[in-house]
Amino acid sequence: MSSLQKAAAPPVLTEPAARRTSGPAYLRYGAGKVGGAAVSLLAVLVTGFFLFRLIPGDPVKTMTGGRPVSAEQLAAYRREFGLDLPVWQQFTDYCGKALTGDLGTSYQFRAPVLDKITEALPNTLLLTGTAFVLYTALGIFLGTRAAWRHGGLGDKLNTGLALTLYSVPSFWLGLLLIIVFSVGIGPIPGLFPTGGMESGGEEGFAYVLDVAHHLILPVITLVAVEYGQTLLVTRSALLDEMGGDYLTTARAKGLRDDLVRRRHAVPNALLPTVTLVFVNLGRTVAGVILVETVFSWPGLGGLFYQALSVPDLPLVQGLFFFFAAAVIVMNTVADLVYPLLDPRVGR
Repeated sequence: MSSLQKAAAPPVLTEPAARRTSGPAYLRYGAGKVGGAAVSLLAVLVTGFFLFRLIPGDPVKTMTGGRPVSAEQLAAYRREFGLDLPVWQQFTDYCGKALTGDLGTSYQFRAPVLDKITEALPNTLLLTGTAFVLYTALGIFLGTRAAWRHGGLGDKLNTGLALTLYSVPSFWLGLLLIIVFSVGIGPIPGLFPTGGMESGGEEGFAYVLDVAHHLILPVITLVAVEYGQTLLVTRSALLDEMGGDYLTTARAKGLRDDLVRRRHAVPNALLPTVTLVFVNLGRTVAGVILVETVFSWPGLGGLFYQALSVPDLPLVQGLFFFFAAAVIVMNTVADLVYPLLDPRVGR
């Protein structure tokens, strides 16, 4: 090739250069997603403040427990909690403190809301985190099997059971499990505790076994209700990939059916499942209010139920913001992960 031809030839992009050219596009994509998440968090902050003020009841009178209290004492309580201020001033004070990480002070516990959240969070993560791992793995496994053998008896049974359990209210299933396996019915003895996280008085390995014993029924409840969603999404995504030419080519090369499914079909079908996994991961932080309430589990869900009964406005607002923030952050992380799984996203 002559020097003139070499000069006229277009430069060949190396792989690092190609990655560098896609960097600004990814940064723009990521900045848009993070900006959207920030707007959503601000909207949640505003909505939470006004939404829970629609709850009927006077928190000051509820905290007095029905005891005869003079008007001067009630006024003093309202001044202490800032309830005597105009709503607009309460709102600006709340937003200003929230932006600095101060979610206020709980009315009933007389403690910072953030401290109460930090105290209950490990219990919630133990329950919902354990259930999350189990129902995600079970849903992906059964969804993959059902799609690969779609139309068969196994597919119909798996899909039918998943749809049935997914439509069952979690609190109803929890109560049913308590009646059957905690209280005992007919020949079935009561095998598990009716609620709580521990029996008390246990230490060391015995304490671990005691907590695990209390954990079984609520985890079964969550897994039974939640795994169907992951199964159905995985099954649907994999069915969309089943007719791909690349799978026919892989089979033509002599690959076994299991290898075609595991190495080619499943990775390409995981994008919708990844979305669901990250959303569910955000919900593990938020907890499951009904299940924790039914089983008297001392987590964030039970704390939210306690706060609603007063109503403890700072605690309710703080928990609502914390729950929503967990889901929004996980959704944003999922959006940022998409381009790494599928380069077509974000371009």
